[in-house]
Amino acid sequence: MVLEAAAVVVRRLRELAWALAGLPWAAVSLLPLLAMVLVGTPLSITVIGLPIVAAALFGARAAGAVDRWAARRLLGVTVAAPSPGRSASGPIGWIRERLRDAVAWRSLLYRLLKLPLAALAAVIALACYGYGLVALAYPAWWRLPPVQLDDDGRAHHGLGLAGGVYLDTWPRALATSAAGLILLLAAPWVLRAVVAPDAWLVRALLGGGGAGERIRDLERTRAHAVEDAATRLRAIERDLHDGTQPQLVALAMRLDLARTMLNQSTEPPDLDRVLTLIDAAHRGATDAIGELRDLAQGIHPPILDSGLEAALQTVAARSAVPVELAVDLPRRPSAAVETCLYFCATELVNNAAKHSGAGQVAVTVTGRYGMIRLVVRDDGRGGARPGGGTGLDGLAERLRAFDGRLTVDSPPGGPSILTVEVPDHA
Repeated sequence: MVLEAAAVVVRRLRELAWALAGLPWAAVSLLPLLAMVLVGTPLSITVIGLPIVAAALFGARAAGAVDRWAARRLLGVTVAAPSPGRSASGPIGWIRERLRDAVAWRSLLYRLLKLPLAALAAVIALACYGYGLVALAYPAWWRLPPVQLDDDGRAHHGLGLAGGVYLDTWPRALATSAAGLILLLAAPWVLRAVVAPDAWLVRALLGGGGAGERIRDLERTRAHAVEDAATRLRAIERDLHDGTQPQLVALAMRLDLARTMLNQSTEPPDLDRVLTLIDAAHRGATDAIGELRDLAQGIHPPILDSGLEAALQTVAARSAVPVELAVDLPRRPSAAVETCLYFCATELVNNAAKHSGAGQVAVTVTGRYGMIRLVVRDDGRGGARPGGGTGLDGLAERLRAFDGRLTVDSPPGGPSILTVEVPDHA
């Protein structure tokens, strides 16, 4: 519960940081670029303005990369970076490709739309939190100077409202404090509603939105999905062939031998031998059932029928090191995504227990704006790196089939923070 509350507070603070920092960044990043476009466009008839417009578009693309980074860090909105602009030889080719860069034009459009949204978010944030804090603390300062005089010359402490009403009594002061508390409680929800259009614009305008690029991405995703499915089918076939099938063959042979001994007509059967064969067959059947159960759980763990949170609680309970779990999902993801997140969490927690020397692991799952973020933190020695055919590479391949990604932040000496981001429906 403590970790879950801390995750909610951190999310609220990040959204507040987005709202407060968005206005100065929007102004600083837009005004120079807009000035360059406004100056360069009329001068384009003389060719002098084309390099100016091209430079503005280049700057807009760079600013879009900053926005994608900030959206991922503060809002949890992950947008795949568009493909880099086409390379060209010579200044003329560079200018031509910059002017034809659709990503840069979309980034410039985002800058134009972001400024009013950022201004609105900043005003709402300052109004809600500023007025809320001032009103909440009103009983502590309302009797302090200065003193106001009404139309009849009477002195009043505190704030004056329209119509000659003054908040200069303790009941009114306490009511003002209660109103401030309500405003502070409502502020995160109001701010989230104001930030949501900006998050939508980030997804719509700052990603690789070209049809050709999307087709190539889908082709890569399909290839990864097919390869992953083929690998899992081969593993299932191998487990059945090497494990369950020999158990069933041995079971059939023991039962056949017991039946043969019981059907002998020339001499009485050795009942002790028959019972031994039946006991062995029973043990073989039990082992085969266990192997089949384990194999089925590897395909789709039954605990996921109760939801992702219940499944992750099982992972935490079975871990060799203590695990703090916090899950905050506004809606249940699709079954395929739940399975993917379950296996990712299991792999990451087991890696932390086996390889990092960690004494504590924290698992946080949050869902926002159609994306689910799974974060696994440990206080181990760090140094985790993808590459070289490690388990992290397998997780990354699995996530690509869902348009997801794995981010590893594990400096030597720790701590390690591994983040899985995947759409909530596949």
